[in-house]
Amino acid sequence: MLRTHTNGELRLENAGQTVTLVGWVQRTRDKGGIFWIDLRDRYGITQLTLEEGQEAETLREAARELGREFVIQVTGKVAERYSKNDKMPTGDIEIRVESLEVLNPAKLPPFLIEDDTDGGDDLRMKYRYLDLRRTPVRQNLMLRHRMAQAVRRYLDAQQFIEVETPVLIKSTPEGARDFVVPSRMNPGEFYALPQSPQTFKQLLMVSGFDRYFQIVKCFRDEDLRADRQPEFTQIDCEMAFVEQEDILNTFEGLVQYLFKEVKGLEIGKLPRMEYADAMRYYGNDKPDTRFEMKFVELNDVVKGQGFPVFDNAELVVGINAMSCAAYTRKQLDELTEFVKRPQLGATGLVYARVEAGGQVKSSVDKFYSQEELQKWKAAFNANEGDLLLILAGPADKTRKALSELRLEMGQRLGLRDKDTFSALWVVNFPLLEYIEEEGRYFAMHHPFTSPKPEDVALLDNPETIGQARANAYDMVINGVEVGGGSIRIHDRAVQAQMFSLLGFSPEEAQAQFGFLLDAFEYGAPPHGGIAFGFDRLCSLFGGADSIRDFIAFPKNNSGRDVMIDSPSEISGAQLKELSIKTDVVGK
Repeated sequence: MLRTHTNGELRLENAGQTVTLVGWVQRTRDKGGIFWIDLRDRYGITQLTLEEGQEAETLREAARELGREFVIQVTGKVAERYSKNDKMPTGDIEIRVESLEVLNPAKLPPFLIEDDTDGGDDLRMKYRYLDLRRTPVRQNLMLRHRMAQAVRRYLDAQQFIEVETPVLIKSTPEGARDFVVPSRMNPGEFYALPQSPQTFKQLLMVSGFDRYFQIVKCFRDEDLRADRQPEFTQIDCEMAFVEQEDILNTFEGLVQYLFKEVKGLEIGKLPRMEYADAMRYYGNDKPDTRFEMKFVELNDVVKGQGFPVFDNAELVVGINAMSCAAYTRKQLDELTEFVKRPQLGATGLVYARVEAGGQVKSSVDKFYSQEELQKWKAAFNANEGDLLLILAGPADKTRKALSELRLEMGQRLGLRDKDTFSALWVVNFPLLEYIEEEGRYFAMHHPFTSPKPEDVALLDNPETIGQARANAYDMVINGVEVGGGSIRIHDRAVQAQMFSLLGFSPEEAQAQFGFLLDAFEYGAPPHGGIAFGFDRLCSLFGGADSIRDFIAFPKNNSGRDVMIDSPSEISGAQLKELSIKTDVVGK
């Protein structure tokens, strides 16, 4: 080894020892009589000292030639620092340098390798190997490592077996778009990269491996945003001979274990929330329950008073922003513009203040008497100083807009603290949703999700198909869906019926999923599972908004790796070898 110690481990008890360190030059400081070097590796920073003296002058001259990010090796004695630094673990000591060797010089980096860097996102993505030297980025990946190890410890203790499933699989029509891979040995045919190991983990249950897991790469060719990447990682799990309650208990235990091991927090038992209640009270199926501010439906309270916006609306609904009655007109105008953004599409915002003495003052006073406004106050259970924010319009669109407004108010009021965690299960989703544009039903989760046992008969009647509930569940933490799963269909006839409801002909179902349907005829056990978004879990634990911060080499929002310039064109010869004809010939 080129070193005896790392740059993060030496302490006062090592004083007097001769040590050898290696690393990158973080910075240098020349005060004339004394020269300092901060030496960095992934374990920390150690201060090196070269004091004035004839025997040290050669070393000092060599040190003055050092630039940022030079890779060096030094040998010297550990000594107590005169001026200690309590902000770093090695701040009580320094190394009095006796020899110094440059292992490799470095060009001046395009941005500062510091916690607070001057490099923008695009520049740091291009030089990601330099960005990874920064402490915050390194700590993110160390957190990811600890999370992965904790997942494996917990699941191993629960008798799960880790099995790798194929990466080159068959393309299927359901779900997001596949990434496809041409097969040279089978001209004109293609593999797909897996969006999930779904069918393989079900086949493992048929095979008798009753507890499977995998920390697995998955791929989806879809539009990107902060919490999406074209390739991402799942904690993928499946269990046989279980019911929904068994799975909820097992993986509630996993998340409790992760919080305890990684964050040192006890999060307690996770509450359950019906999908219908999540939509009614929060406007979405992944509610942020760190704060209340539940929806209050007002159709019975506000209609019939001559205000056409309310009278003609399918839904009138609002929230109580407690203690916000002092909001200025400018602040209220900002909220109005927020809900009128194209992605939300509300036509306006009605507000009412509960003033001193309990009087209610609203933006539509000319339509409502004080007696009527007091009914608003009662419906919201509002008190003096509260601000009522109300939207009206088509039910689904209005709930979506109010959900975003609720989150915006939570942010403005400091109610979405990243160090506070609120986790829950959302259960009893609809099994299917009808898409008018497509003229058919789509699975809310995926085609292999079982209906609730008591709802199976609903699938036989076209009038009641849409009422069937899925035997499915999502885990939500701080308004982020971190995991979802279901009890699977394990009976061939029920699976064939599901494919039929989703618009598959028997021939199409056999061509796409015949291997699974056939397997169900060989003693398939009842089974179910869940998949957690591992990148999302890491970002939540790390208090970040983007999963990119916890991926070593992420893509940008266009799905490009700007560091290696990928995706890129390939040569005409390669295209020909793959039997791909195209008008765009690679370079």
